[in-house]
Amino acid sequence: MQVLHAVAVMTVKQRPSGKRKADRDWLYCRKSRIPVNFMTDDNTSDKPWGGRFTESTDAFVEAFTASIGFDQRLYRQDIAGSIAHARMLAHSGIISDAEATDIVTGLEGIQDDIERGDFAWSVALEDIHMNIEARLIERIGETGKKLHTGRSRNDQVATDLRLYLRDEIDSLCSALQRLQLALVDLAEREADTIMPGFTHLQVAMPISFGHHMLAWEAMLARDHERLLDVRRRVNVMPLGAAALAGTSFPIDREYTARLLGFDSVATNSLDAVSDRDFVIEFSAAASLIMMHLSRFSEELVLWSSAQFSFIELPDRFCTGSSIMPQKKNPDVPELVRGKSGRVTGHLVSLLMLMKSQPLAYNKDNQEDKEPLFDTIDTLHGSLRVFGDMMPAVGVCHARMEAAALQGFSTATDLADYLVGKGIAFRDAHEVVGRAVRYGIDNDKDLSAMSLQELQTFSNVIDADVFTVLRLAGSMAARDHVGGTAPAQVRRAVSAARTRLQAD
Repeated sequence: MQVLHAVAVMTVKQRPSGKRKADRDWLYCRKSRIPVNFMTDDNTSDKPWGGRFTESTDAFVEAFTASIGFDQRLYRQDIAGSIAHARMLAHSGIISDAEATDIVTGLEGIQDDIERGDFAWSVALEDIHMNIEARLIERIGETGKKLHTGRSRNDQVATDLRLYLRDEIDSLCSALQRLQLALVDLAEREADTIMPGFTHLQVAMPISFGHHMLAWEAMLARDHERLLDVRRRVNVMPLGAAALAGTSFPIDREYTARLLGFDSVATNSLDAVSDRDFVIEFSAAASLIMMHLSRFSEELVLWSSAQFSFIELPDRFCTGSSIMPQKKNPDVPELVRGKSGRVTGHLVSLLMLMKSQPLAYNKDNQEDKEPLFDTIDTLHGSLRVFGDMMPAVGVCHARMEAAALQGFSTATDLADYLVGKGIAFRDAHEVVGRAVRYGIDNDKDLSAMSLQELQTFSNVIDADVFTVLRLAGSMAARDHVGGTAPAQVRRAVSAARTRLQAD
């Protein structure tokens, strides 16, 4: 997919040749550097709305208000929507079948031109809709002018955006599932691997590394559900609302919706053209995904450090230092962690974009596309790189088990053991607290203490205590749904695979 970056500020770049042509400058899309024709001598009467005006649009205003630098990525959806609209017009007897055929053939030819790179985008024509319509009229003549019967750019752009976002959600769901499956595979492979579980970044209890991977997968599973829920509200067709009040032509909106695969039609024309809740809701879901990836990234950065050495990231996902030859920097997780702020920022900008708009459509809404497009691009890239990286992560088993032996990670198991011997939990908590204090003073883990040492804290402690003080025994004891016991991890892996295969 070609990535067209957002255009926040557009600059006019003159041709470097000494012979300046009065009728042509060049407008470049920032970063993507895709050339767009900028007609400086444009005649307002040539515009579809030019009849009302007596002077041409100011050249800078024309560049400032144009959206073609970024909304050209909607061309497939714009053409699909126009083809469906033309077929509906013929179906409803508003234009003839022959005219609809000419329009559809012309639009299909335009899509071929665009995909071959043989299409000159004009800033003078403002946006994707007018660029395609102008080329259609150029190709098929007067019949092309009939395409816009019964619709407005207001409902047209809302339809394009919903079609585009629907496609992108489907693609993102696939990318999410790819990463989920990578985590499930890793969880299965490492179900018996012991690592320290943390709270407050302090060693808490021994857990299965596979269990930890499934915690990440559980976050992504919720993300997947959210995207599917957003998709349901995205898949509502605004076309037919026209500018804001509907149209006097006898259109068949349900017919168009069926052609475009929408589940339903928007039932209020004012809301249909002005609603951007679906963009904001998607951006909120995307922000949650990026927040989750940021949390993953933070742990990967910590775990790959010399201080932890729990994992080894593949070299191809890391970089070195320009001055320190020993360095292996976890750039991929660091960058994804940083990009999470970018996506959250887009969510805030979209909320601010909409917060004071009166009904119905306003030009403000042109500003919805750049943050949306960048959010989608960032999310696609982040999910792809994680999906590539996680299957190749190396696990340092001995280092993780040694770390789990620190911090008295089986203290809760000793307390549970005492409860099983008839001691109230609060009293057991006190007993184990004194044992831990002794261990700190003598630099000795609970599992390293002798039976005689442990019995000084409670006379109910017997030789069977060492079963629960061992790391593997502690982990295996939590054998219930949602627990960290390796048997439960394997059951959870099987359930996750079944769920993912059903989606």
